[in-house]
Amino acid sequence: MDENVDLEPFEELEAMDREPGEIVVGLDIGTTKICCIVGEVFEDRVDVIGTGTVPSNGLRKGVVVNIESTVNSIRQAIKLAEESARIDLRSNEVYVGIAGNHIKGFNSPGIVAVNNREIKKSDIDDVINAARTVKISENQRVIHVMPQEYMVDDHTGIQNPLGMTGVRLVTNVHIVTADIGAVHNLVTCCNKAGLEVAELVLESIASANAVLSHDEMELGVALVDIGGGTTDLAVFCDGTIRHTREIALGGHNLTNDLSVGLRTPLQEAERLKEDFGGAISSIIKPNLVVDVPTVGDREPRKVTQKVLVDIIEARMIEILEMIDRELVASGQKNKINGGIVITGGTALLANIVDLAEQIFDLPVRIGYPSGVGGKLEEIYSPRCTTATGLVLFGRNKSKEIQNREPSALDRLKGWVKKIM
Repeated sequence: MDENVDLEPFEELEAMDREPGEIVVGLDIGTTKICCIVGEVFEDRVDVIGTGTVPSNGLRKGVVVNIESTVNSIRQAIKLAEESARIDLRSNEVYVGIAGNHIKGFNSPGIVAVNNREIKKSDIDDVINAARTVKISENQRVIHVMPQEYMVDDHTGIQNPLGMTGVRLVTNVHIVTADIGAVHNLVTCCNKAGLEVAELVLESIASANAVLSHDEMELGVALVDIGGGTTDLAVFCDGTIRHTREIALGGHNLTNDLSVGLRTPLQEAERLKEDFGGAISSIIKPNLVVDVPTVGDREPRKVTQKVLVDIIEARMIEILEMIDRELVASGQKNKINGGIVITGGTALLANIVDLAEQIFDLPVRIGYPSGVGGKLEEIYSPRCTTATGLVLFGRNKSKEIQNREPSALDRLKGWVKKIM
């Protein structure tokens, strides 16, 4: 995409006549594409009212390496989303996905004494704070603290201890940290594009909101989000997060392998992957031939489709076997009774489910976005699960804020506002 495209401040867009709802914006800043989805939140549903997707320039393996190019791509995606939704997004905060192998996930326990009285919201906050006071590297910052379960005295597996009575309150939380520099660069790009970041969200956590069912999370499920630059793993069991991991391999590695192996430009390799690629070469007929463009003025070469799929299959096996080893090492694989869900752009690769079932020895399905209405035809693809999930994450965060008990400071602000 031409980086010199006119990027003057967006013109005010006339809002459509429609029932008003809260606007939530999800922005997936990926290695190969940037996807912006605008959701309108009502009490009983979320409608997609605008989308904008453009090729991504300026990222490598999920990390910003060129701020100017990334800002340019974000602006173009936002402009398309504004035109689609017919609203100005400059006044809205956005929920932004973050990925990359700089991200670390680990579990941490916390404990507080409640002295045989009723457990209050402040006690829950205290035990979570106790769990998060763990030493982390100086170049990392916490982006998520997600409670897994609570224990009141000898009673385990409690999801919400509020109102219970006991002597001791214990919790286990899953903490996700990210490199401070990577976080700063991502937020800087959004700010330079005229956006305020509401929250950075681990992409696999966002995607889970859009593709996993409540039953799957209770039974035990692993989400494998294969993006352009990274593969993100998230394991859920008993309704909560259990394990996360980022692997610095993704769909771009398949494209690069084709480019090198077939001696063709990257752009052509991407087209060949989408048009003729697959995950299992043994089912490809050996007499099928593909024209492979070459560099310079040379004539295209004839290559069998089986050779092309052989190259892709080797890399896909490597990625999926790395995920399988991670599941075994984490101790979570025997808890995955609901199977594996694969999403992200690479999930569209032909026969990937069959290959994954061979490697994981578990049932596998492709994850498509769900839980939203509106312009479904524009987002119903594994490519859009993260951006859709970011909108749903923002909706849930907004509900939490609305249902939260007001603090003394909040009540004082409300009292002053009434007087004024």
